[in-house]
Amino acid sequence: MNAVHRRRAFGSPRPDRPGTEPASRLAVVTGAGAVDMAPVLTVTLGLSAACWVIAAWLMDGMDMGVATRPGSFWFFAAVWVTMMAAMMLPGAAPAVLRRAQASGRVRAVPLFIGSYLAVWALVGAVVYALYRPHGSMAAGAVTVAAGLYELTPLKRHFRRRCRDNVRSGFGFGLCCVGSSIGLMVMLVALGVMSVTWMLVIAVLVLAQKLLPAKAAVDVPLALAIIGLGIWIILAPASVPGLVPPM
Repeated sequence: MNAVHRRRAFGSPRPDRPGTEPASRLAVVTGAGAVDMAPVLTVTLGLSAACWVIAAWLMDGMDMGVATRPGSFWFFAAVWVTMMAAMMLPGAAPAVLRRAQASGRVRAVPLFIGSYLAVWALVGAVVYALYRPHGSMAAGAVTVAAGLYELTPLKRHFRRRCRDNVRSGFGFGLCCVGSSIGLMVMLVALGVMSVTWMLVIAVLVLAQKLLPAKAAVDVPLALAIIGLGIWIILAPASVPGLVPPM
């Protein structure tokens, strides 16, 4: 048996043929088998993109700033879950990929995403129960509180946990809520049906999920949020979209 035959007999991979991709670029090999990550990532981000379109359609004409009314429970629930899928799934993509790698099965992904969104659905139910149309003073105070929360050890703890390996979407969702609850309450206070504020908060959440925590960035951001809250309290009419026109 020559050298080439010996290598093939013992399972050594053949050299890549021209025009082919190495298997390592297409799949992750775990103890449970090989999982192709490209479809997992495509479905996760595609679902988020579709939910952006649906959320914008559902929220069209609903934004009245601090005077926004949430509508019926089932309408609000549909809007809220769609919003959360649109805003949160891009930042959750690394956790989804880790879960698929750990399980070795793509079938674990829908359950992970579904249980993750279920946590945010429960948060939405609490928001609906507590939410009332309010004034700019309340919106400013909530925004200041959201900025202060960004500086707390609790926020830093949950932000770190979002980068840890988790066994369930429910557990990851709890960490995500702990990390992002200040920003989400701020969204509710400023305009729960505002696509503009939804986009701003989504960018901040995504950056915090994907980028490492750095005081040089996080502290100025928190101070900027506090400054926005003070601006809202002092001159609400100058904040675009906050106070509906008379």
